[in-house]
Amino acid sequence: MKENVKLTKFSSGAGWACKLSPEDLSQVLGNLNNINKGDSIIDFSSFDDAAAFNISGNTMLQTVDFFTPIVDDPYTFGKIAAANSLSDIYAMGGNPKFALNIVGFPSDDLPLEVLSEILRGGMDIAKQAGIPILGGHSIKDKEPKYGMVVTGVSNGPPIKNSTARVGDSLILTKPLGLGIISTAIKRELASQKMIDDSVEIMTTLNKTAAEIMVQVGVSACTDVTGYGLLGHLLEMCKGSKLSAEIEFDKIKFIDGTIDAASNGIVPGGTKRNLNFIRDNINFSRTIDETKQHLLADAQTSGGLLISVPENKVQELESKLTASECYAMNIGKIDTVSNEKFIRVV
Repeated sequence: MKENVKLTKFSSGAGWACKLSPEDLSQVLGNLNNINKGDSIIDFSSFDDAAAFNISGNTMLQTVDFFTPIVDDPYTFGKIAAANSLSDIYAMGGNPKFALNIVGFPSDDLPLEVLSEILRGGMDIAKQAGIPILGGHSIKDKEPKYGMVVTGVSNGPPIKNSTARVGDSLILTKPLGLGIISTAIKRELASQKMIDDSVEIMTTLNKTAAEIMVQVGVSACTDVTGYGLLGHLLEMCKGSKLSAEIEFDKIKFIDGTIDAASNGIVPGGTKRNLNFIRDNINFSRTIDETKQHLLADAQTSGGLLISVPENKVQELESKLTASECYAMNIGKIDTVSNEKFIRVV
């Protein structure tokens, strides 16, 4: 392999460059009239994490995700992209069964050994998930892109993002800051510790956290990815027709993230996220623009945001902690507010 290959120089953005903004996606999907199939359980109209379809009495789950490089090491990029692709299945309490690769690759500009390393990273994450990769599709592209279509099953009713209940606590299972650090990496401003910490988080599957929440029994769940914590919490609140209050000081951020954001290292996607959701959020006076960007930061392979009944919070937290998962109790679900869906204090 050529030495010093910098994958990120082929990327037009940090982490989720290919993802449409919330405004654009809402506009496009709002103009589509889908076929109403009686076997469809969940489709794009609900903005849930994965599609669900009933086949002979079995609930099948399917999702797709891919993006451009956010790190230069091809193997690590493959691991991150694969873990991110699996996350939506876990967010719905499902078990992934198999995957298909999606690849875009500039074969005129990069050696094929780079692609082999990307796919090897994806394969190793699939092995951690206990699933085979059965095939896929590739195209020649000026930017490297990698991800997966993942098919899974739900042993019971899928855990939706729209079924939170009044009084539920909100548990977050990974620290925030991945979008900001991805931008710092691209600008060559990230320390090695920031890079190492973010890679460890992005390559950690949500498998264990998902298994625990299914055991405990929760009201709702979503994973925190491209639309940031506030964007995905807003989807949960709107879908559930409820509101939420979260406490900034209870949220953990990857070391170095707050300083980076304070110095203006904020991805464009994070700023668009904030602009889109701002009218639905009531920020207290202590939550300045830097903190607002941190909460709206676009994540890659982020954690689960779980809405859990109060009588099950302690069990969920203790089991997550015992399994070396984060268990941040960041707020509560409340009745509908006449003003805003989310209050941040």
